[in-house]
Amino acid sequence: MTTRTQAARPSAVTADRLRASAAALQRRASRLKIVLGAVLTGIVVVPILLANVLPLPDPLEQDLSQRRLPPFTDGHLFGTDQLGRDLLSRVLHGGQVSLTIGVLAVVVSGVVGVIAGAAAGYYGRWVDSVVSRLLEAQMSVPLLLLLLLVVALFGPSITVITLVIAFAQWPEPARLTRAMVLVEREKPYVASARVLGLRHAAVLLRHVVPNIINQVVVVMLLLLAQAVLLESALSFLGAGVERPHPTWGRIIADGQGYITTSWWLVTLTGLVIVLLVVGVNLLGDGLRDRVGRSRPAKGESQ
Repeated sequence: MTTRTQAARPSAVTADRLRASAAALQRRASRLKIVLGAVLTGIVVVPILLANVLPLPDPLEQDLSQRRLPPFTDGHLFGTDQLGRDLLSRVLHGGQVSLTIGVLAVVVSGVVGVIAGAAAGYYGRWVDSVVSRLLEAQMSVPLLLLLLLVVALFGPSITVITLVIAFAQWPEPARLTRAMVLVEREKPYVASARVLGLRHAAVLLRHVVPNIINQVVVVMLLLLAQAVLLESALSFLGAGVERPHPTWGRIIADGQGYITTSWWLVTLTGLVIVLLVVGVNLLGDGLRDRVGRSRPAKGESQ
């Protein structure tokens, strides 16, 4: 009798509690990603932003008597390169170039991608066909080869490299925006706005785009890491910003011949890039998880 009573007793672990526990774990994981990503990103970005006010040597000043000094020698925290230039100063000032190009490229690609994707998803028909064919054509071309070709044709200036990277990245926000607008346009609030007399453009700009912009911004944040890597790759291959501007890719390219004797030239510069990329990715993943959880409730409220 006791065994039957225990078997009939309901379990304290209900489906609702399991879902709440899983949601709590996801919230803690996303919070950890955001905090860790913000810390790693701040470790790199804050010194770069303050590079012009910090007591650092001129990144272009050469001193052949202090060539390839190891880190923590004679006041050089990161050591010096093959021409006696302070490596920390070159890394921070090179980061200004890389971040400037990355941020501008992401903004341009995001604006173009949102406009194209929103128009394709909302209006459909020939607009969707044209945008979709452009996306397919863009995705079929080898990315790095395309970047090198354009830079070789128009020259390695900051403007050209920014536009080239933006051109390479616009399909990502465009595809995401198109897919989300296709879902949003079928919701009741869009039909209600049309019944009230709003034009299609007004519905798209005032109601549809504000509902999807959070997720698009998160994707643009993730694209920042890719933009920095693309700029570093171009600089490493000799197609980056022209000298005398220091860039991360060129610092690594100049130091690769000394990697067995002066490891810090490549290792410390690469470590800065890794910290930034990992930090931005963690921050973007955490924000994407948080936005993804809040979106269904918002959609239901519509």
